[in-house]
Amino acid sequence: MIRVAFQGEHGAFSEEAIYQHFGEEVSTVPCRTFEEVFAAVETGSAEHGVLPVENAVAGSINKVYDLLLDHDLQVQGEIYLHVRHCLMAAPGTRIEDIRRVRSHPQALAQCEDFILQRGWHPVPWYDTAGGAKDLAAHPEPDMAVIASRLAAQIYGLVVLAENIQDMRWNITRFFVIGQGETPPCERAKTSLVFAVPHRPGALYECLGEFAQRGINLTKLESRPRRNRPWHYVFYLDFEGHWQEPLCQAALVGLLSKAAFVKLLGSYPAAPQPEWQNGSLIDQSVT
Repeated sequence: MIRVAFQGEHGAFSEEAIYQHFGEEVSTVPCRTFEEVFAAVETGSAEHGVLPVENAVAGSINKVYDLLLDHDLQVQGEIYLHVRHCLMAAPGTRIEDIRRVRSHPQALAQCEDFILQRGWHPVPWYDTAGGAKDLAAHPEPDMAVIASRLAAQIYGLVVLAENIQDMRWNITRFFVIGQGETPPCERAKTSLVFAVPHRPGALYECLGEFAQRGINLTKLESRPRRNRPWHYVFYLDFEGHWQEPLCQAALVGLLSKAAFVKLLGSYPAAPQPEWQNGSLIDQSVT
């Protein structure tokens, strides 16, 4: 059985993403921190790790990108998870009894309107599923938790309301990391990080290597270089596998113009979530 590490307690949205990608026949390995997920894969405690890298509402998870730069593990896949927040409480609790709501700060922010409209007090917690686990162990009559339906099932809590997130298009993208590279496939995506010389036109020239070959970029984001203040690295995703001839040529050109380049991995691209009239229609991420 494949072992897959994730950050959080059982019932976390990362664990939900694992089941969506690998199926039910998988052994999940909870870790306290993102660093522990990398360590689990590097030491062989898990074959893969699954880590959130960006949210459609809140943006990128910078800590994970920094760790990808620091470690030599490869991105081997991606997952789009439609994050559905549930309000849950101890059995016997009515929604009229609720005065406080506990969850991870990001989950509280994603459900801010729902909480404010009811005049509840938000209580930041270290983890969505951790909040559910702690409430199940120590019930409080006026306390509810925001977490996944999976967390409610695991810890025996009652779901009082579903889909309480303020934005219906609350999608989180995850990376699957592991040892070694994935072979070329029909629909691939590549992630890398690079830095440019500190001179006019340097970034333009680097990106031109992709533009002149008709390679589509799907993400470009800057992050501060930790060893050089006011200098930046750029995280870039493009369509295609690095072993494809056009992609190889673009990377050779990039290497000749950039200050440094690190390939994070080429992997099968997950289907993009699609929306129609405000509703999710791509069943692969539901």
